[in-house]
Amino acid sequence: MRNVKLGVNIDHVATIRNARNEKNPDTVEATRVALSSGADMVVMHLRGDRRHIKDDDLERVRREVKGLIHLEMAATPEMEKIALRVRPDSVCLVPEAPGEVTTQGGLKMTGKLTELERIVRGLSKSGIEVSLFVDPEPQPIRAAHNIGADSVELCTSKYSESWGKKLQAKELETLQLASFLVKELKMGLHAGHGLDYYNVVPVARIEGMDCLNIGYSIISRAVFVGLKSAVTEMKRLMQ
Repeated sequence: MRNVKLGVNIDHVATIRNARNEKNPDTVEATRVALSSGADMVVMHLRGDRRHIKDDDLERVRREVKGLIHLEMAATPEMEKIALRVRPDSVCLVPEAPGEVTTQGGLKMTGKLTELERIVRGLSKSGIEVSLFVDPEPQPIRAAHNIGADSVELCTSKYSESWGKKLQAKELETLQLASFLVKELKMGLHAGHGLDYYNVVPVARIEGMDCLNIGYSIISRAVFVGLKSAVTEMKRLMQ
């Protein structure tokens, strides 16, 4: 049996709550259910605009729940300060653009990366595992390694959005080739973005895959079958 870890992103539990500015559905309770249903960690993206997860969500989950917390955040001094204070178990640095509906591709790992490297090494020094969200291409993967990242999370959006067996197979091959380089560099291999119950299996079977981070499809499924069943079903598919 494969042991690919599942990170369940609960951002859109907060999205539903924020629609009415209520206390429910509660992100702490969602975290407990996800972890008790097979998730290996809970994932939260604290965006600069606070459109779903708020600072209080992150702080309460860290304080009230025993389990691994994976924080997605932009590489900014504000977010660095929050991460160093709250101390999630791991962090993934992701790009953010004003007005975007969701993350649009991986970090642009070109030019001088002095500030990004400073944040990566500062978080690592404090004992927080650091990954970078990158496109499945050699240049950004090597750059992530060079600035001290522990892991990379390969962006699977092109694979997830591909239609037809031929196109999907092409994008899957791109992910597999990228994974070979990640492992050659002795880094952790994560993947995510757009993965769902229909396309997750081939990605979970990629050689060397350590963890998949999945949110929107699980929360969408939970509307109909409940969060416990949605998480359990996804975890089963990954094995």
